[in-house]
Amino acid sequence: MATIPSDLIWEIVKKNNSFLVKEFGNSTAMVQFSKESNNLYNVNSYKHSGLANKKTVSIQPGGKGLSITLSTTKTKKQNQPANLCHRSLMKKEFRRMAKVVVNQVADNYYRPDLKEAALARLSAVCRSLQVAKSGVKKRNRQAVKIHGKK
Repeated sequence: MATIPSDLIWEIVKKNNSFLVKEFGNSTAMVQFSKESNNLYNVNSYKHSGLANKKTVSIQPGGKGLSITLSTTKTKKQNQPANLCHRSLMKKEFRRMAKVVVNQVADNYYRPDLKEAALARLSAVCRSLQVAKSGVKKRNRQAVKIHGKK
């Protein structure tokens, strides 16, 4: 079975696909986001597209606790969707997980252009998994203005 070039796939799906979210900003400025699975920034662009690129990286929360799943696509399994992704579960502290992500993405020459995006996604997912500490909140020590009647 012949594979389709990624440039052709991007030309087909860049304006209309089921993952596209179009938002209108100020005046006529339009922003396009994407909800596809292997898109680190969720931006509709060729560089970050999980549909058009053969090599993609995805960082998502894991199953239980503070675990995070790092998944990369296998380039030689493009015709087998069940075997397409290589997933690894990380349960370490943030610095060790960051080192694993850098080793997997940039140091192995997988997709070095996505190194900063992968680290940004990792820190956002880690922050979202942390539970807020319960207990007494700090009081604001600034003077409080009381508005009285005249």
